[in-house]
Parts: sequence; structure tokens; C-alpha cells
Amino acid sequence: MNFATLRKGGLDPNEVRVHLEMVAREMGHLESRIRELQDQLGEAQRRAANPTLDEATLAGALGAQSAAILRSAHEEAGRVTSEAQERSAQVFTESQQRAAAHLIEAQERATALITEAESTATQIDHDARLAAERLVESAKVNGEALVEHAREQGRAIVEQSHEARKVVLNDLAVKRKALHMQIEQLRAARDTLGSFVSSLLDQVEGVLSGINNSDEAARSAALDVLRLRPMTAEPTEEELLAGTPLRAVPDVKVREVADEPDEAKPKARKAPKESDGTGESVLDDDASGTDVVNEIFARLRKASLEERGATAQAPRKAAAAPMKAPSAAGELFTRRDQALDQSLAILTRKVKRALQDDQNVMLERLRDVRAMITTELEDEHDQRSRYADASIDALVDAAAAGVQFAADEAGAAAGVANRAALKDCAADLAVTIVLALRKRILADGSGDGPERANAAYKEWRGARVERLCTDAARRAFHIGVLAASQGRSVRFYAAPNDAPCDACALDAASGERPAGQNFPSGSAFPPLHAGCACAVVPV
Repeated sequence: MNFATLRKGGLDPNEVRVHLEMVAREMGHLESRIRELQDQLGEAQRRAANPTLDEATLAGALGAQSAAILRSAHEEAGRVTSEAQERSAQVFTESQQRAAAHLIEAQERATALITEAESTATQIDHDARLAAERLVESAKVNGEALVEHAREQGRAIVEQSHEARKVVLNDLAVKRKALHMQIEQLRAARDTLGSFVSSLLDQVEGVLSGINNSDEAARSAALDVLRLRPMTAEPTEEELLAGTPLRAVPDVKVREVADEPDEAKPKARKAPKESDGTGESVLDDDASGTDVVNEIFARLRKASLEERGATAQAPRKAAAAPMKAPSAAGELFTRRDQALDQSLAILTRKVKRALQDDQNVMLERLRDVRAMITTELEDEHDQRSRYADASIDALVDAAAAGVQFAADEAGAAAGVANRAALKDCAADLAVTIVLALRKRILADGSGDGPERANAAYKEWRGARVERLCTDAARRAFHIGVLAASQGRSVRFYAAPNDAPCDACALDAASGERPAGQNFPSGSAFPPLHAGCACAVVPV
């Protein structure tokens, strides 16, 4: 049997498989044929071994001729049987020989095919290993490149996240400073309002006490005068008022005493009765003359209160035991204010100009805007930059004035103020203004966009922005004072014209500190709160 060859001397496995299947079918057919012949032989032998009639009986029944025929049939059957056995044995032998030959040939061919397949598989495995090694090497190279690229991208992302984190933290710190500044302003306003209310209450109590005392004293004096004066006709109310130098005041509606309960009625002092010799008294129990005097003094008290309420202003309550500044404290603060005046004026002017520019930009963006939307506003950082850029130069001048002030007052060496601290000062000023403006514009729910913006900026054009500029200028001024006082000690002085808060009083009582070290309040220099006019001076 010849088979088609494939590459590298191999045989076609399909043809080999078909040939082996054909040999197997032929052997199966021969084996089936052998089994059939064996079955026939066994059946014949069984019949021959178990005849239904024996020969004698059959011969007796059929006769001699029949017996001869029967013997001939038996002989022929034996011969056929022997020939069949011989033939079957021969066929079986030939089949076994052919099957053995085919099996040997198939085994040889299978062995050759297996050997060839093993060699082919070995070659394929070797080629696959070489290709896998090349792929692994290429994958390693590409993987290292990808890992390095991923590392570079990770470093860039980490740097970007660090930058974003710094920006967010800086923004939060700026907002926190602005909130702290607003809190300090609210605290200062609360303290000022509390002091004013306390002083007003004390003054009102003093005035009421004085009025009550004067009322009793005047009533007693009037009764004494009436008791000692000569008997004359009782003047009318118009005559009394005509001779009294009073300014015209509106009539006071006096509640009728009879309408009040008995326990609420004032107990009027009863004047002693004086007799005129006829048995009648000049002043009876209801004291009709005293009512006229009481009405006169009531009008006097009302006139006095109206004049005092229109002109007088309740003084501020003095702080309890403030630290006493040096004897020349007033002159020291005067020189400080004079050194700061020019820089403060420039700063206020530039911030107001920036406020006007900011208003123009805001009005342009909010034109024809009805419902206030956050996206319509200018970017907050750009808005802050406008105020920070406008104020930084004036704050630098204020810090330089602080350096010169320290040199003039205590002979401190000239220094340079920290630029970063001055930028923080300008940023705090910008944040305070921008946050307040944006909050005011977004919180107002009436009118269109330009009307809201005009209302918000109108509130900031006057004293409010001037107070913020004053605080920022004083802060920059003291940054310059500390820059010139490095290596020396400084002392905290409370403003002599203002009642200091608790933090200012605590710092003023703490004595000298090295320049740059925090005072008990936690700050190295004023202002500690909104409107703080305290100062640090090198010693």
C-alpha cells in the first residue's frame, strides 16, 4: 500500500487511517464468516450426533437401496463436513496470516508515523519555544516601556494632584483668614455695642436717679417756699409759666391717676396745714398747689431730656484696669499714624479705583440678567487678583514706613519686609472684599442683576472699605516694624484712645517679647481684630 507523502517525509495520516479502517473491516468480515461456518459445522455435528432415526431402523424401513443412499449421504456429508472444516481452517489460517501481516504492517507504519510525529512535534515544540522566548523578550521590553511610561504619567498625575491640593489648601486658608477677620470684626462690633449699651444703661440710670432726687428736692424746696412766703393770691398756671424761662415743648399726655389701681398711685407728700386766722388752711389734704409745681417740674424734666437726647451722646464705658501706656503714648501713636497716613491714603484710593473697575466688569457681565446665576459672575480668582494687584504696592510702602518708624523710634537697623507676608495681607484684603460682594449679590433676591450689583458696591464705597484698608495698612506697617526689629525685643502698646479688648489687654500686659515671637493672643503683631489701633514698638 502506498501513501501520499507530506512535508519533511511524513505520510498522509488520513490515508493511513482509511487503510487501517479498511483492514479492520476486512478482518471483521472474515471473523464473522468464520463464526458462521463454525455455527454451521456445529449444527451439522449436532444433527449428526442426534439423528431422529437410526440407520437400522431407517434401513429396515426404507430397504437396502435406501440404506445405500443414506450411507452415501452420510459419506457425502462427512466429506463435505471435512472439506468445510479443512476449508474453514485454511481460511481461518489465511485470515490470521493476512491479519497478522496487516497488523505488523500497520504497527510498522504506526511506529513510523509516531516516530515522524514525535520528531515533527519536537521540531514544532522547539520552534514554539523559540517563538515564545522571542515573544517573552519582546513583552518584557514592551512591558518595561509601558511601566516606565505609566510611572511617568503617575508622577505627573501626583504632581498635578499636589499642585491642585496646594491651590485648594491655599484657597481654604485664604477663606479661613477672611472668615477669621469677619469673626473678629463681629466680635469687635459686639464688644463696642455691648460697651455702648452698658454705658447707655449706666447713663440712663444716673439720669433717672438724678431726676428722681432733683424731683424730691425740688418738691421739698417748693413746699418750703410756699410754706414761708407771705399769704398772697394763688397764681394761675398761665402766670407761673409766663414767668418761667422755658422753651416751647409739646404738651405731654398725662395718664389720669384715678385710672390706676390704688397700689400704683404715687404717694404725694401732704403739706402741713397753715391757718390764716379764720380756721381755713392755705394747703388742704389734696395739695392743689403741689400739683401745679409737679406739672412745672414735669415739663422741665421733659425739656431737659429732649435737649439731652438731641445733642448729647452716651460716652463709651471705660475698660476695667487697662494697661497704662508710657507717658508719651499719645505722641507715639500720633507719629505712627503720621508715618502711615500717606501709604494708607494711596491704598484706599487704589482699592476704591479697583472697586469701581470691578463694578464696571460686574455690570457688563450681569447686563440683562434677571435670575442670579453663579456662572454669570466673574471668576473669583480673577476678581481677587484685581484687588490684590491694586493694593500690593501701597502695602509695600506701608511696610517701608514701618521699617523707617522702627529706625526713628528705637534706632533699629534697616530691614526688608517679608514679601510673602505682604502678599498674604493683600490676599486677605481681596478675599474679604470679594467674598462679601459676591455673597451680597447672590443673597439679594430683588431686582435684576445690575441693580443687585449697584446695591452691593454702593455699600462698599464708603467707610467699610476704608476700615478694611486701615486694618490692612496697619498690618503691613507692623510687618515692616518686625522686619527692622529682628534680633531685638518689642513691646505691645494698647491704643490710648480706645478701650482695648481682652486679647489686646493681655498682650499689652505680657511685657517685652523677642521680635517675631507670638504674644499670648497667638499673634506676633496687631491688628488683633477689626479696627484694632494697637502697636508694637522695638525697645
